[in-house]
Amino acid sequence: MPRTPKPSAAAPTPYLRPDAITFLRNLAKHNDRDWFNPRKTDFEALLKQPMLEIIRKVTDAMTDFAPDHVRPAEKSLFRIYRDTRFSADKTPYKTHVAAVFSRRGSGLMGAGGYYFSVSHDTIEVAGGIYHPEPETMLLVRTHIAENYEDLRRVLANKKTKKLVGELQGDELSRAPKGFDPGHPALDLIKKKDWIFDVTLPPSLATTPKLQGEILDRFRAMSQLIEFLNRPLLARKPAWDPLTVTF
Repeated sequence: MPRTPKPSAAAPTPYLRPDAITFLRNLAKHNDRDWFNPRKTDFEALLKQPMLEIIRKVTDAMTDFAPDHVRPAEKSLFRIYRDTRFSADKTPYKTHVAAVFSRRGSGLMGAGGYYFSVSHDTIEVAGGIYHPEPETMLLVRTHIAENYEDLRRVLANKKTKKLVGELQGDELSRAPKGFDPGHPALDLIKKKDWIFDVTLPPSLATTPKLQGEILDRFRAMSQLIEFLNRPLLARKPAWDPLTVTF
């Protein structure tokens, strides 16, 4: 297999070069240390540094609509290494690059946040609360039960629906314990995740349009995330996400 061409020493751009997509495609085919280790410097130049630049541009714009989610780019970028300790899949590397923008002081999964990833065949942009802890889930469900009309208005917004679609997430088959089975918002209360999740054409990853397309979706998701975080703001976090290395 030919080695990925050496990247130039040019300053990183806020989008990916075609060579970066080729790298991810080859990584998906050769997900092992023997292939990756000799190409680690290629990964740094082709993917890590441009991703940090993308994150910085996105973060700069988020100060206008999600200032509590602004954090250093190095803390938003996920590592390329998979945690295989509890997985049957022992392949050592992720085949995408990704970033998360969690709310400061909330913990990674302790409140609603924003996420995007790029692989060789798709771009994913998501936001909301995914797989929350039981305490968080109860607070959010109670908040929805008491303020469901506000949430309905957020979800009915035409621009939001056009950009990010319908609310997604796993859900229970019946009302959770302690909630009225006849509640008018039972469809929302039953959910175990409350997320928007959209995919964009992979061709965007190699164009300057990438950050704008991500930001358009993040803005469209912001009202949902603000709503979900409202009952969680007074809760004292167990730890601060800025101390965590992904």
